[in-house]
Amino acid sequence: MLWVKAFHIVAVVCWFAALFYLPRLFVYHADAKDRESIERFKIMERKLYRGIMTPSAIATVVLGFWLVSYGTDYYFSSGWFHAKMLLVAMLLGYHHACGRLLKKFANDENTRSHVFYRWFNEFPVLVLIGVCILVVVRPF
Repeated sequence: MLWVKAFHIVAVVCWFAALFYLPRLFVYHADAKDRESIERFKIMERKLYRGIMTPSAIATVVLGFWLVSYGTDYYFSSGWFHAKMLLVAMLLGYHHACGRLLKKFANDENTRSHVFYRWFNEFPVLVLIGVCILVVVRPF
């Protein structure tokens, strides 16, 4: 179980790193003016999303379910766990939204400003704070 937990934490860290970085790339991409920069951002965004972000999300979810399998009765009867799962579901939705935005950028269809993406970039921080508090403190 400790090995599964360790790899789950590694996957979570990689996923969050990508969740923090991809919207930051969107900020710079939305502000870019020259074709060379725009094309470079498209490549960086695609590689980050497909090569790191999505595999890390999948590993996080699979390893998380594996961890839950060690104590299903405990987890399913714990309020903090249900709240955490809600936050994870919201984070998966955010991940999906990033993928949709990535496609808009790839097709040169972005209509939002860099300011929007600066605010959009803050959501995973709030989720991370919530998840950490729920897992460590287990307030209910």
